[in-house]
Amino acid sequence: MKQNRREFVKNTGLLLGSSLFPYGLFAAPNAKKLNVCLVGLGNYSSVILAPALQMTKHCQLTGIVTGTPSKIPKWQKKYNIPDKNVYNYDTMHQIANNPDIDVIYIVVPTGLHAKYAIEAANTGKHVWCEKPMAKTEAECKSIIDACTKNKVKLSIGYRMQHEPNTQTVIKWANSKPYGKIKSLRAELGYNVSKPAKTWRLDSDLGGGAMYDLGVYPLNAARYTTGEEPISVIAQQMTTRPEIFTETDETTHFTLEFPSGVIAHCKTSLGKSMHELYVNCENGWYTLAPFSMYTGVKGKASDGKLLNQYIESQQAKQMDDDALAIINNTPVIVPGEDGIKDIRIVEAIYKSAKSGTKINLL
Repeated sequence: MKQNRREFVKNTGLLLGSSLFPYGLFAAPNAKKLNVCLVGLGNYSSVILAPALQMTKHCQLTGIVTGTPSKIPKWQKKYNIPDKNVYNYDTMHQIANNPDIDVIYIVVPTGLHAKYAIEAANTGKHVWCEKPMAKTEAECKSIIDACTKNKVKLSIGYRMQHEPNTQTVIKWANSKPYGKIKSLRAELGYNVSKPAKTWRLDSDLGGGAMYDLGVYPLNAARYTTGEEPISVIAQQMTTRPEIFTETDETTHFTLEFPSGVIAHCKTSLGKSMHELYVNCENGWYTLAPFSMYTGVKGKASDGKLLNQYIESQQAKQMDDDALAIINNTPVIVPGEDGIKDIRIVEAIYKSAKSGTKINLL
């Protein structure tokens, strides 16, 4: 059940801090808004991000980049985007001369993130890049370097780290209210009976369960423990080799952390699963589902509920990232975080291929 804003404030309490409230609850009515240009007008941009931008307090949609001319009239009409703020991939560099755009949000297939994130950075505009950050560690580094060179902020679109129940779990990594973490399980999968023949089945473009979904349990294992893993061992498999000819349908991977915590992680496009479970010395806590767009909730062994509500994770994410630019403060998920996941993803593929444990130190 959805809560209105007044009920939300009443139920969560003002003393929890503004970072837990939906997108800028305490913002001044005339606060500056950053102008955002979406690069790639696929499903995530059209169904999720563009509508979420209408809900934000600190940013607004003012530009688009697309390789499909037929999409332009619809977007212009729906979001009042002028001709001068419409670009294709060959003209994207001209955004450098457009004062109506402050941020370029990269929402193309993973294998193209590096190419267009670097081009975005070179325009002198701030860069938001969808997760996973890129296909390889080297590509991630090239994005970071380009943003550093051009003195622009870089944020990776890990929406869960902006979600309030997840933020509680992240805080517990340090406060340990249930004692030392002993192990955790992070699983995310969907039973996709008929996968569409899109880039998600193309290895060159970053398709496969691990890149598309597996970074969620991987990132969760890292933020839940507050540590970086020291080793990984993985297996990849498919029950439909006629469909998954280039990419993984299912990946299992086990991470070992310096404190001794073992994280058992799974991701799949052939099986539904959606839970983060943390086993501690003096209890446990869980989020189930832990990474859906809505309805993230959980509980702990002492009966505590993790059920803070926000209307849009993506709106909260973009407002958090906009405020970091406006106030010149660190972003919640910088490129240095995104590259750590991809370094491990590459090790997961290496382990699955070799059948051996990969040391990450």
